[in-house]
Amino acid sequence: MNKTDVIVIGAGIVGAACADALSERGLRVMVVEQDMPGGGATAAGMGHLVVMDDNAAELALSAYSVSLWNDLVGDRPQRHEYSRCGTIWVAADEEEMQAARDKAQTLSAHGLACELLAPAALYAREPQLRPGLAGGLLVAGDGLVYPPKSARILLDRAIRRGAATLRGSVAAVEHNGIVLADGARHQAQYVVLAAGSRSAALLPELPLQPKKGHIAITDRYPGFVHHQLVELGYIKSAHAPSGDTVAFNLQPRPTGQVLIGSSRQFDTIDLAVEPAMLQRMLRHATTFTPALAQLNVLRCWTGLRAATPDGLPLIGPHAARRGLWLATGHEGLGITTSLATAQLLASQMTGTGTQIPAAPYLPARFHA
Repeated sequence: MNKTDVIVIGAGIVGAACADALSERGLRVMVVEQDMPGGGATAAGMGHLVVMDDNAAELALSAYSVSLWNDLVGDRPQRHEYSRCGTIWVAADEEEMQAARDKAQTLSAHGLACELLAPAALYAREPQLRPGLAGGLLVAGDGLVYPPKSARILLDRAIRRGAATLRGSVAAVEHNGIVLADGARHQAQYVVLAAGSRSAALLPELPLQPKKGHIAITDRYPGFVHHQLVELGYIKSAHAPSGDTVAFNLQPRPTGQVLIGSSRQFDTIDLAVEPAMLQRMLRHATTFTPALAQLNVLRCWTGLRAATPDGLPLIGPHAARRGLWLATGHEGLGITTSLATAQLLASQMTGTGTQIPAAPYLPARFHA
């Protein structure tokens, strides 16, 4: 009988990446997913691979992961629907332009290519932006993928190494095992919880809060925008501790469609599209790109981000449950940081060195 070394709960992008990294190290893995692999927040996300620098730990994790994405995509970008579109952080005024200069200094100090854009250079690259903006910052190394496809690729790699998959709903996490909703028990030396916002239902003690987000996608308008466009005010809304917020975030998909975000809502797990919030988000986007109002929106949807109080994910052993490991709480950076998360977790589990310090992401930082 084939003994399982690790049970991974969740086959979204983080769980699939963990299965891939663990199986690569020779561990026998079983992945349990109640829905389709690559569903949930993975399917709801924009797929932006972005280096974020709100703090040193976030910068280290996201930069490391973007480099891993570049290696994974390699010379077959079409498999992931990958596009190295880059990100332009748009500055509405001089205060935000100073934030762009600060960001450029930080990224450059870490060897990341970026370019400050005066207004003329900004409009040369993105003529759909409204007049009167102060400029921006181009981070050329950022990109995008289609997350469900990438999750499937990672999971399939693990399966080719012998990983098993199981369709089922996990009702409880036990010592060295899980209990499914149908009562079946499965044992392993380790359990990895990578279930995103569902993680808190299994472990209520985790410091996780769901943040609901809306996304819309248009019909095909090739060349409407060329880069991922994000307002510098996004950073304030992304990590707001409470309240409903929207921020300008446009993405040019390889299909020629335009993906429109973003919103954040607390205190709800209802996945229904809310017309008032959607309208608020779309109206805000048109204040940056007025012609967006003339485009045909084909579909809208929502997802739940799993957020921690300090904005950093939980990666590593549970502080009080032996054999239980966590890979959750990535908020809006789950796609970007999935590969680095998997490498950090697998390296810790197998006792090998990590490429970046693991301490900032350890779940024990919240354990009293």
